[in-house]
Amino acid sequence: MGISYDHSGEQAAEDPIRLLAIRDTPLSVDEVFAAVGDAAAGGTALFVGTVRDHDGGADVDGLGYSSHPTAEAELRRIAEGVVAKFPVRALAAVHRVGELRVGDLAVVVAVACAHRGEAFEACRKLIDDLKSEVPIWKHQTFSDGTEEWVGS
Repeated sequence: MGISYDHSGEQAAEDPIRLLAIRDTPLSVDEVFAAVGDAAAGGTALFVGTVRDHDGGADVDGLGYSSHPTAEAELRRIAEGVVAKFPVRALAAVHRVGELRVGDLAVVVAVACAHRGEAFEACRKLIDDLKSEVPIWKHQTFSDGTEEWVGS
């Protein structure tokens, strides 16, 4: 396997997909940011999704995420699609499963590109496709005792 070059003639990373995971342990912004470090990247966009204290006008006590066994493979497919569409130098995405509390990190994604505009666009595509296509479901519990499944 040799080193590849992008359309501008600059050396490209072997595999720009540096980190993909679905975990039942707390997530780290620092880990994801470090994973996309690239000396040729002039822009890095990072998105952090946290558990908020409300949804649809109701107070949220907590939530649980569960995933299908194919979720990580779907995450890879989405990441490969982003890399194919944008000039990505490095990409990382992690999503948490299990029981989370208000304020916990639920998802962290980052994309590094040569320029900031490309990084913003690629990061938005990554998180939007992750949320709409990766089989991860959210079970919310509300302070009034009600609950709901989202994404199922």
